Amino acid sequence: MSGPRTVICLLRNDLRLLDNELFYWAQRNAEHIVPLYCFDPRHYAGTYHYSLPKTGPFRLRFLLESIRDLRKTLLNQGSNLIVRRGKPEEVVASLIKQLGSVSTVAFQEEVTSEELNVEKRVKDVCAQLKVKVHTCWGSTLYHRDDLPFHHISRLPDVYTQFRKAVESQSRVRPVLPSPERLKPLPQGLEEGAIPTAEDLEQKEPAADPRSAFPCRGGESQALARLKHYFWDTDAVASYKETRNGLIGVDYSTKFSPWLALGCISPRYIYHQNKQYESERTANQSTYWVIFELLWRDYFRFVAVKYGNKLFQVKGLQDKSVSWRKDMRLFDAWKEGKTGVPFVDANMRELATTGFMSNRGRQNVASFLTKDLGLDWRMGAEWFESLLVDHDVCSNYGNWLYSAGIGNDPRENRKFNMIKQGLDYDSNGDYVRLWVPELQRITGADVHTPWTLSSAALSHAHVSLGETYPTPIIVAPEWSRHITRKPSGAGPSPRGRKGPSHTPKQHRDRGIDFYFSRSKNL
Repeated sequence: MSGPRTVICLLRNDLRLLDNELFYWAQRNAEHIVPLYCFDPRHYAGTYHYSLPKTGPFRLRFLLESIRDLRKTLLNQGSNLIVRRGKPEEVVASLIKQLGSVSTVAFQEEVTSEELNVEKRVKDVCAQLKVKVHTCWGSTLYHRDDLPFHHISRLPDVYTQFRKAVESQSRVRPVLPSPERLKPLPQGLEEGAIPTAEDLEQKEPAADPRSAFPCRGGESQALARLKHYFWDTDAVASYKETRNGLIGVDYSTKFSPWLALGCISPRYIYHQNKQYESERTANQSTYWVIFELLWRDYFRFVAVKYGNKLFQVKGLQDKSVSWRKDMRLFDAWKEGKTGVPFVDANMRELATTGFMSNRGRQNVASFLTKDLGLDWRMGAEWFESLLVDHDVCSNYGNWLYSAGIGNDPRENRKFNMIKQGLDYDSNGDYVRLWVPELQRITGADVHTPWTLSSAALSHAHVSLGETYPTPIIVAPEWSRHITRKPSGAGPSPRGRKGPSHTPKQHRDRGIDFYFSRSKNL
C-alpha cells in the first residue's frame, strides 16, 4: 500500500452524518475518507417467494432523495458521496485496486441474511486484498453490547420483559457529533451519477394530495421533521392520543421512513425527546415515542436471535398452518377491491402513496391472514415492495405476529374489521377519502354497504358488484357490530390541528394488538 491511509465507508441503511459512528471512526483513523453508496442490483430484482418488485416506486423515490441529500451534505463538508451501480463487494474490490491506498473498509452491521451475505463477501474481498475491515453497530436505540442479556439467545420472547430489562439495566449512549469538516477524498475519484427511477426500471410515482406522508427523504428532511413535531408544534405532547389516527401528517411522528434508511438515528430522537421533556413537558405521549422505538429495537434483536426463521413459513414457533395461495383473493386485497371498505381504503392508500397508518397495517394484516387465510409472506412481500418505511425486521416481525407464529405467547388474535372501522373511523371520513365510489354513503353506513337497502344504495349511486365489489368474505362476528353502528354522527377523524382524531374511549387501544387478552378487537 502506498500513499496516505484511505478508509472506504460503505454506506447502506445509515445515510446520515450526525450520530454516524462510521464517519466518527474514520475521521480519527484516516487521512482520506471515501463515503460510498452502491445501488446493488439485487435490491431491484423480485421478492423471494412471489417475485414482487423488491424496491417499489415509493421506497426508491425516498432512497434517491436521501442519496441526493447526503451528497449535498457531504459536499458542504468538503467531501462527496461516491455513487456506483453494482454489487458492493465488486465495487469495493475495484476501488481498492484503483486507489492503492485503502487501509480499511468500514461499514455498519446489519442482521438479516441478504445483508449478512454482502458483509461476508466484502470481508472476503478485503482479506484477499490485505485490507482491514472495521464494523460498527448503529441501527438501534440501545447498543447491542449494552443489552442486559449475556447472550442474544437469552433475549426474552415477550416484548414487555425486554422493555423492562433494558429500561432498568441499560443506558442509551450519547449522540456522536458531526465532524466540522470531513477528511477529504483521495484525488481523481469520479463521484458517479445518482441513477433515476427509470435507470432502475421503476416509474416515478405521482404525488397524491391525500397522502399522510408527503415528505421527502434525507437527513436534512428528517431533522426538520423532528423540529416540526417536537419544537414547532408540540405535537409530540399529544402523540399517545393521536397515534391511532388515519388522516393527515401530524397524527404520528412519521419518523419511520427516515429511521429505515438511517437518515436519523434513534439515539438522536431519544435525546431530543429527553430534552423536550426537561424543557417543555414529560407525559405519557413523550414516553410513548420511546416505547415505539423500543419495539423497533426488539424486532431487530429478535431477528438476530432467530435468524432466517423470520422469513420461514412456519415462523418463530415452527408452527404448521395450512396457508392458502389464492392469487384472486390476494389481488383483491392488494388492489383494495375486497368489498370491505376499511380494508380497501387502507390498501388503496398504500398503493397510491407508499404509506399506511399503524392501525391500518394491523387490520389489513389480520384480514389477509385470519379472514382470508392467505400465506402471510404474500402480505409481507407486498409491504416490502410498497412501504416507504420498510424495515425488514419490523415488517417481517409484525407479519409473524399477525399470522400467530411470532414470539407472542398468545394466539389467534383476530381483528374485527367492522368494529375497528367504527372505532377508528366512526364517521367514515377515511373510507370516503380513499374509496370515492362510496362518497355518497353518509356516516358509519359506509363501512358496510352490503347491509344497506337497494333504495339506499341507489340513492348513493352504488351498485354492488359493479361500481364497488361485493365483499369477498363476511366474517360472522361482524354482525354484532353492524346492528350497533352510530347513525352518521360522531367525531371526524380529522382533529383540531389536522391529525386524525382518536375517540377518547380508544386512546389507549393502540397496543392492544400486542397486549390485549380480548379476542374481540
